[in-house]
Amino acid sequence: MSALPLQASRPDIEPARQQFRQAMAHLGAAVNVVTTNGPFGRCGITASAVCSVTDAPPTLLVCLNRSSSMHAAFVRNRHVCINVLPAHREETARHFAGLTQLSMDERFSLPLWDEGSHGVPVLRDALASLQGTIVEAKEVGSHSVIFVQTNEISVRDEGDGLIYFGRNFHRVPRAGVER
Repeated sequence: MSALPLQASRPDIEPARQQFRQAMAHLGAAVNVVTTNGPFGRCGITASAVCSVTDAPPTLLVCLNRSSSMHAAFVRNRHVCINVLPAHREETARHFAGLTQLSMDERFSLPLWDEGSHGVPVLRDALASLQGTIVEAKEVGSHSVIFVQTNEISVRDEGDGLIYFGRNFHRVPRAGVER
């Protein structure tokens, strides 16, 4: 999962990687908090590298940096929830991106969470929450691409979206809603 935000220019990264990162800053993506819980710990991370794969069976992929301290917990617990954030949860995105001083326990002690299947945290007012099981993980460069087959899906019909574009969070109004 790509940590947010990326820095515009880093002298410690070779030019080709800098150019790739700059190009990816132009690729807008939904903001998600991916959570897990189980024998290997409870944790969550903000991610924009999430995408649908197929609807038969319902599967999506999540890219997770292998150097992340939470990588092992996700892969070993195998049960996850992808929580698609509404626009008013930007601060939650910042917490789980590690941009605030809240510890992991403090992040989950906020009155935002319900317990899902296998004890996985589910954001109560997520635009969508997709609970499932990691069915495969492939190593690609610095990341693991994990495939999550969903078994419980909740969708809300109201609320604006939150995307990450140009190294900033942005509200995306729901179409057809009068302001």
